[in-house]
Amino acid sequence: MDARSSSAPLVHALSFDIEDWFHIVEVAAVDNPEEWPALSARSSLVERYTELILEICDEAKVRATFYILGWIAERHPQLVAQIAGAGHEIGTHSFWHRKVYEMDEETFARDIRDSIDAIRAAAPDIEVRTFRAPSFSITEGCEWAFDVLMDLGIAYDASLFPARRGHGGYACPRGPHVVRTPRGRSLPELPMSVMDLGPRRVCYSGGGYLRLLPLWLIERGIRQEARAGRPTVVYLHPRDFAPDCPRVPMPPHRRFKCYVGTHTTAVKLRRLLARHAFAPCSAVVRASETQGA
Repeated sequence: MDARSSSAPLVHALSFDIEDWFHIVEVAAVDNPEEWPALSARSSLVERYTELILEICDEAKVRATFYILGWIAERHPQLVAQIAGAGHEIGTHSFWHRKVYEMDEETFARDIRDSIDAIRAAAPDIEVRTFRAPSFSITEGCEWAFDVLMDLGIAYDASLFPARRGHGGYACPRGPHVVRTPRGRSLPELPMSVMDLGPRRVCYSGGGYLRLLPLWLIERGIRQEARAGRPTVVYLHPRDFAPDCPRVPMPPHRRFKCYVGTHTTAVKLRRLLARHAFAPCSAVVRASETQGA
């Protein structure tokens, strides 16, 4: 699927992973789910900053895909209903925010089923048709996850990261494409965007990368991918907008990655939405399928 065959302006994918400030992988201070209710009571940022995200989207008159953690949907059902009521696409980000490569098929299936059930309990009229793995953790050897997702009604995936990273990475084409599952089925995939920066592939348009990088370099990545006919995928979390995010003990490099640039996120996002066309992930996937037909 190659967008270069179309003369229409390239539309990019806007997405948000809806989780709270303590849903950070491999940080011992917050890795026990039994302690999450207490952490949430101490300071829950998810409602306040998701409402800011909704406000920014409304200002720009753009719709996005919200990948919601089942744990959040169960405890903040009104937030799910608010997102759905604003006309955004809703997908699942799993229930427990566990890395896929640390689960077996049965555990993964139960996790995704529970997350879908929690989301649909909060917003009964919506269909959950897309998934993004925590930490982009579908890695080589986890292709069985694609069949599990399809069995549960997922129509397209957004879990692959086509470069090396701390929690894996997956060698796949850049831009929207189709993956072949172990059982021989086809599943549309919308991987995270990466750019060539010297000899390396680096992410530029999501999470800590978007917070850290200057806007001119983010724009360079968007232009570079657009010249190849590939849309950019933006992803952010509520905590990316939160300068008041609580701090917990973690290694210095993780602390830097988790907290740098939170005061710049809203400004950068507003400028990107003003300069480029964005749509939910499903619209970008459909456009690629049409252009590749």
